[in-house]
Amino acid sequence: MSADIAVDICRRAMEVCILVLLPVLLSALCAGVMAGLFQAATQLQEPTLTFVPKVLALGGALMLFGPWMLDRLRVFTTETINLMGLLHR
Repeated sequence: MSADIAVDICRRAMEVCILVLLPVLLSALCAGVMAGLFQAATQLQEPTLTFVPKVLALGGALMLFGPWMLDRLRVFTTETINLMGLLHR
């Protein structure tokens, strides 16, 4: 395997990781900001008020985007395996 192919595989792996993690991270970020705003407005400083909305947002994001995330990972894996198979021939 040449260095160019290895760098290309690593670059594509990083792109796929970012694409797959982005919906989950954004949902947790939005839930955290909204919970923080609620806590600031009501002056309730209960730790579970930030934890529960984040868990619910993460679960919802995984249910909504899970099939798409798995498909992206499947496509990347099959392309990488096919590329490696072509290199050994």
